[in-house]
This record gives sequence, C-alpha cells and structure tokens, in this order.
Amino acid sequence: MKLFNTLTQSLQEFKPIGDTVTIYVCGVTPYDTTHLGHAFTYITFDTLIRYLEYKGHTVKYVQNVTDVDDDVIRKAGELGIAWDELGNREIERFLGEMDSLNWRRPDVYARATDEIERIIKLTQALIERGLAYESEGCVFYSVREDKDFGKMAQAVGLNDYQSMLAIANERGNFPDDKRKRDPLDFVLWQAKAPGEPSWESPWGPGRPGWHIECSSMSMHYLGEQIDIHGGGADLTFPHHTCEIAQSEHYSGKAPFVNTWMHVGMVYQDGEKMSKSLGNLTLVRNLLKEYSADAIRIVLQSHHYRYPWECFPQDLKIAAETAYFFTQVREMVGQRLEGEDNMLHNRFIAAMENDLNTPEAILLLRHAAQDALQGRDRQLGSEVLRLAGVLGLTA
Repeated sequence: MKLFNTLTQSLQEFKPIGDTVTIYVCGVTPYDTTHLGHAFTYITFDTLIRYLEYKGHTVKYVQNVTDVDDDVIRKAGELGIAWDELGNREIERFLGEMDSLNWRRPDVYARATDEIERIIKLTQALIERGLAYESEGCVFYSVREDKDFGKMAQAVGLNDYQSMLAIANERGNFPDDKRKRDPLDFVLWQAKAPGEPSWESPWGPGRPGWHIECSSMSMHYLGEQIDIHGGGADLTFPHHTCEIAQSEHYSGKAPFVNTWMHVGMVYQDGEKMSKSLGNLTLVRNLLKEYSADAIRIVLQSHHYRYPWECFPQDLKIAAETAYFFTQVREMVGQRLEGEDNMLHNRFIAAMENDLNTPEAILLLRHAAQDALQGRDRQLGSEVLRLAGVLGLTA
C-alpha cells in the first residue's frame, strides 16, 4: 500500500514499524457541535483502519480531545456554565453523532486534562535540554535553539522564519507576549489567568499549551515512534510542526512519525467550513434527511487529501448510491455467497493507491447496478462484502 507522506511530499510504501499499526489522529476541541469537516477527517481514518484490518493488520488507534482550551473557557463563560460541564456535554455529542455514522471509536480517546503529570515531565525534560525556558510562570519552546525546527512547515511551503511568523500572525496562533524571547516561541505550559482552571506545576499553577498534549499522548500510548499521524490539513503548521520538534528532542528518536496524513478542508459557500465562521453543515442535521451510508459515501467520494465544496447534489448522488447497495442487499439476502475476483482486485488496487476511496466507491456503484440488472448474486455478494470494508451497512 502506498500513502502520501506530507513531510516528504511523496507517495511511500507503507511498512509498519512493528506487529501492530499505530495511528494517532488529532481530535476536536469540544466547545461546539460536529460539522461535515470533522466527519471528513474522522471517517477518512475510520476507513483506513477498516481497510488495514481487512488486510490482516492489528491496529491501535488513539485520538485526543482538547478538553481545556481558550475556546472552551471562552464559550463556557458566554453560556454561564463550567468549562468542564461544556466539555463533557460536547464530547458526548460528538461521540454520539460520529457513532451515528457507523464510526468505530478509537481504542484510546484521551483527554488533555488526564495528561497533566506526563506533560509536566515532558516540559521539564525540554527545559533541561536547553530547548525551553520558564518566564513568569509560563514555559515556552525556544525555536532559535532548535536548528531543525520547521521541517513540516517547510514541507508545505513555509521555507523560512519570516514565512512561518507571517502565517502564525495571520492565524493568531502565536500572540504577542512580552514573556517570550522570540515571537515564534510557543507555549508548553501556560500560567494561570484569573478565573481559569489550573493545575500545580514546578512553574506555578497553570495549564498545558495546545501542542504539548499530543506529543505526550502519542508517545505514552503508542511509543516514541509511530506509524501514522493525521489530522486536518490546517494542522501542518503550527501544530504538527511543533509536535515534531517537541517529540523528537524529548525522545532523541527520528522520525517521530513514519507517515503524516493530512485531510483536505471542506468548504461551504466558498470558505473553509469552521466554527468561527459559522458556515457549517452539521452532521446532526444531515442525519435527519440522509442515511449514515449516504453521508459516509459523500465523504468517501472525495479523495482525503484534497479540499472540496459541499453541494446538495453530492448528497443526492450519494443517497442514490446507498439505495443501490440496499437493493443489492435485498436481492442477495443476509448470507453472502460467491466472490468476484475482478471487482475485488480493482477495489484493492484503488485502496492501495493512497486510499483512493472515490475510485472504490465508483467501482462499487457500477458493480451494484450491474448486479441488479443481471440478478447476479455472486457479484452482488462481492459488492456488499467490499462495501463493508468501507464501513457501509446496507
């Protein structure tokens, strides 16, 4: 199987490090509801895991949830509820809505607030190695002390300090802070502000920075080097750039990740779908009109690496494809008999080519139509068997 590695900008043969394929995917910040962009990312990795298991691999999958964060604290204040009450509510909503899409939950669904002790240990180690410093109760990673900083940023076209700083400022990821030595330094431990939750640390009360939690979780649950790390394409910089720096300098092992997979953004009305803009297609609203299979099919009909615009017509076509599969199920019944090697081999070829689910879906749609027209139970059985690999339930 070949997968596109964002860090090397090339298709590479996938070779697991050990007997178990280790996968870590960056999760949500639970302050609002689940939209189609979230679903695109997590259904992509759900599909990858199902396919790897179909090939005979054992997979361990970890996903985090950033349950303490500026956005969570802000939104909780607006609603007049406790930050952890908001987080717990939105975590359960997210999990329930993803469950409705026949998504299999990660083996470990890790919360940032459960990582405090390990995050402190990691941060202390980076200070001792001269890569981080304490300033007025905060701890910052010093990018000037890391000659290798920015490997992921460079892979996606941010080739120097000034280009990284410009994007950081544009996105608001690295706010001006007089406590920092360099504008691009990023926070590992954030000093307590009035009214915010906090935990004790060697530098005083505070809470973790955003980037450090994923380094801590991935290394704790999966090891210091992992097979696949993924998330949305918007995480390449700064999040994954910072993760690589922290993790490799803590463990002394490189590469931290063998294959970096990034999922393209979903657009609505010409702009990236996001909570901040409010241009959202919500999963819970789609489920009122479309089946889980139809929603999965519309997601899988777009290649995971590329951005796409959500149009109503796409959902109608996906619903039609799901209906074909349902008709095949009715024709075949519950017991799948016989195989179709030609369809199977073409499906495998598509999936082996960087998880080409659009081609796989199109193959199955055409095969379903052929099976229905010819009343071909053997072909129909193969369609359903392979649709199951994609997590479809018809």
